[in-house]
Amino acid sequence: MPLKWVLHWQPNAGSTVNSQILNEVSQCVESINGVKEGRWKATLTYYKPALRDQSLASEFPRDFLGMSLPEQPNKYYFIIRAQRLVLEADSSIQMIMEKLQSYKSRVALNFEGFQYQLGDFQLRVGKVVPTHSENLRGIVMEVEYLPISSMDKSRQVMEEFIDIWKDAVSKRSLPGYFMHLEPNFSEYGLGDHYTPQHTAVQYATVMAQLIASAQAVQAARN
Repeated sequence: MPLKWVLHWQPNAGSTVNSQILNEVSQCVESINGVKEGRWKATLTYYKPALRDQSLASEFPRDFLGMSLPEQPNKYYFIIRAQRLVLEADSSIQMIMEKLQSYKSRVALNFEGFQYQLGDFQLRVGKVVPTHSENLRGIVMEVEYLPISSMDKSRQVMEEFIDIWKDAVSKRSLPGYFMHLEPNFSEYGLGDHYTPQHTAVQYATVMAQLIASAQAVQAARN
């Protein structure tokens, strides 16, 4: 599987994310000759245990996430960040969970936008919105390098591409920047060869960062 990095938009202090920034970022991809190929969508769900006895809540993981990825429509991925676990399951697991009623969806977020081709790179730029809402929570960008699936071998070319991309974005004087936080994949038992589990772990990391940023903004306002 080709390697990818998942980046998120980090607003400058005092500024927030909005649809104008998303439009500018999309135009930026086209300005460096990205060819629009169509839409994409991934969904991340936070689950909570359905407990009759709330005193047992502490025995269950707080950050229990499920993720569907567009490139793996028949699979579903679970991430428990505290225990550094990532699991691949058949997509039918979602129906089984619904029937068992052991876990309920606390909040579900969609990552959706446009996909672009740029030489050996595939870019996806998307907004982060709760399902059944247009309330923009963030902006993400996937950078996929199609020829290589080794994380080590692709690192230099990925870093060079990100430098070019950041340079293009900086010309627009937007109130923020794209940030890449690489999780420690080995903690999850993941190796150098890239898999969909790597993608799921990156999204879980991005969401933790977006939530932390939103909480920091809220605290500053209070």
